[in-house]
Amino acid sequence: MVDLLGAADIRSLAERLDVRPTKQLGQNFVTDPNTIRRIVLAAKLNGSETVVEIGPGLGSLTLGLLEVAKKVIAIEIDPKMASELEATVATRAPGKDFELIRNDALKVIEFPDSNSQPTALVANLPYNISVPVLLHFLEHFNSIQTGLVLVQAEVAHRLAASPGSKIYGIPSVKLAWYAESALAGNVSRTIFWPVPNVDSALVYFSKRNDSLGDEDLRLATFAVADAAFGHRRKTLRQALAKWAGSPTQAERILVLAGISPQARGEDLSVHQFVEIAKAKSKIVQKLIDD
Repeated sequence: MVDLLGAADIRSLAERLDVRPTKQLGQNFVTDPNTIRRIVLAAKLNGSETVVEIGPGLGSLTLGLLEVAKKVIAIEIDPKMASELEATVATRAPGKDFELIRNDALKVIEFPDSNSQPTALVANLPYNISVPVLLHFLEHFNSIQTGLVLVQAEVAHRLAASPGSKIYGIPSVKLAWYAESALAGNVSRTIFWPVPNVDSALVYFSKRNDSLGDEDLRLATFAVADAAFGHRRKTLRQALAKWAGSPTQAERILVLAGISPQARGEDLSVHQFVEIAKAKSKIVQKLIDD
């Protein structure tokens, strides 16, 4: 049986540890057990997963995950909270399989136990690094098949946006390289401590069955997306000019990829960005061969 933390428990722990959530680390603790269980339910865990949680803080979501998951690996950079988290889990979730990694999540590129790799990622991500840390883990841990992240509502909508939307952009394309995603509900700002001045939302993702390509193609595709959205209002012929070498060369690449040079980045799916990257590679290879 797992004994979840309530608002009074979290405030008591924070006071005893002299922990004050900071904007610098993007810390906002979820204080409502019912919301924790709703988040865990939205993660669609079946009980067989090894879940990696980033930024567990005082452990409210950690305990909720331990109710369902086979194992939870938590990554915490704050030394005070990391020290207390192990004691909290031992007391409130005795016998559960839990591992703590004390490190900056953006510096984690492997796990100590090669036989215990994460298959799901579930986290209330620090607001200031939410997109970079999500993409970092999808890049470095191919074992992750599904996930659910709690982020600022604005960020959530960008991550899950589809082509043609005004909020579709670089985060949308880069997440789409790895997985299919969808919004999974809103979370009231009133259940956080401290109460943030922005709304929050959940994004669920599921890894693609078939990879879109190898590491070289991923980097090439991301470079295209970066260039296209770096000049969002311009046509792709102009936006990709520097990336391609000239507007004329950009048009040549786009035509080869089957994409109108007058289109804009927000019009393209991740598959079309992949085709542009492939087209440039073909042209470069032809120049080498000739």
